[in-house]
Amino acid sequence: MKLKFFQLIDWIMLLCVLLLAVAGIFFIYSSAVNQHGQLVKKEYIKQIIWVSFGLILLIAAAVYDYRNFERYISVAFGVLIVLLILTRIFGKTINGSKSWLGIGDFGIQPAEFGKIVYILFLARFFHKTEDMPERKRFFQALGIMVFTMGLILIQPDLGTASVYIPIFFFMCFAAGVPVRYILGVLSFGMLTIFLAILPVWQDQIAGHTYAILNILTVKKIRVLFTVGFGAITLTGLLGMIFFRHNKYYYWITFVSAIVFGAMVFSLGVTKVLKPYQIQRLIIFLDPYTDKQGSGWNIIQSKTAIGAGGLFGKGFLRGTQSHLRFLPEQSTDFIFSILSEEAGFLGGLAVFLLYFLLMGRMILIIRRAANHYGYYIASGVLGLFFFHFMVNVGMVMGIMPITGIPLLFLSYGGSSMWTAMVCVGIMMSVNYRHFAFMNQE
Repeated sequence: MKLKFFQLIDWIMLLCVLLLAVAGIFFIYSSAVNQHGQLVKKEYIKQIIWVSFGLILLIAAAVYDYRNFERYISVAFGVLIVLLILTRIFGKTINGSKSWLGIGDFGIQPAEFGKIVYILFLARFFHKTEDMPERKRFFQALGIMVFTMGLILIQPDLGTASVYIPIFFFMCFAAGVPVRYILGVLSFGMLTIFLAILPVWQDQIAGHTYAILNILTVKKIRVLFTVGFGAITLTGLLGMIFFRHNKYYYWITFVSAIVFGAMVFSLGVTKVLKPYQIQRLIIFLDPYTDKQGSGWNIIQSKTAIGAGGLFGKGFLRGTQSHLRFLPEQSTDFIFSILSEEAGFLGGLAVFLLYFLLMGRMILIIRRAANHYGYYIASGVLGLFFFHFMVNVGMVMGIMPITGIPLLFLSYGGSSMWTAMVCVGIMMSVNYRHFAFMNQE
């Protein structure tokens, strides 16, 4: 099939990518300038190189027929698993996490590139199992997600691992998985997190205990409730076996299993994460309870965003970044710098570019030529949506600090190339739609 380049490239998506990437380069440069106007880092040069090479990867991914991925993605997924294991054993420790694999200054983050492989592999699974019973199909897909995430969590890299969850949910929804299954897993996850953070929240954030919550925090009472919900779950299972057509037993089992599982797994979370680590995740609820410690990042970020006003202070005139008040300012908090120097209008422009980019992705999903492309595009949309919502919510102080970069804007080669390849694959899915129409 002869490629038509101007039809191959989605020019609206490409324009959004270029504008975001160029803005990222400018504000990464700004983040490296100190209060004396001196450039203390040259990260922007690396970012220019990564953006340039990333555009080549984008074009290559767009040219390549995405349908060919289905043939060998199982092998690629196996390689990813090996790399994640090797990273845990031999990886370089950065910020307390063994998530980088490399020699000297050169390194890659397998979990970051793994998002692409994960999407392609999960898309193949959903495509090949469309005739499988829906419950079996869902739980097998859930097993893929849990296994992959588990290898990333042991590094530990909570931020990157969390991205794999929305990708899974978006693709499950696209695959027609019953909503009750998706809501069940989502409820289980949220309840597990709630039960795990509750004691720390009472001690560190609220500052006092609530009698009504003692059933969840007092050990003996909690054990009794756990055993009770376990017994209810077992009773429901027996009812499902002996009274197969009675839906009451199904829903009793469904709800009680979620509560029982959350109570059990939340204990595992509290064993893995220390109280101070949990506090970092929930400090956004009231950062002033530890304004010199865990709450510092959020307070300084909100100060920078608020100081920008409507039009901003002007390029290179921000104070929070140049006085080094913002942590990880070229990566996690790049939007804070942009908002301080470009103001509300600059932040609004970023929002509009992302909404336009994701709007084009939704259009591609709707007109994908086959189910494999449809599943892939849904996973990519989930990836971009989560990165955007969590990073922007994080710097505004309405979501936990998780270390998730803002794609195309944040400093980093792994995240930049991952995002570029994903956009290229979306263009490939879109172009094959036109090819399919022409064959018709």
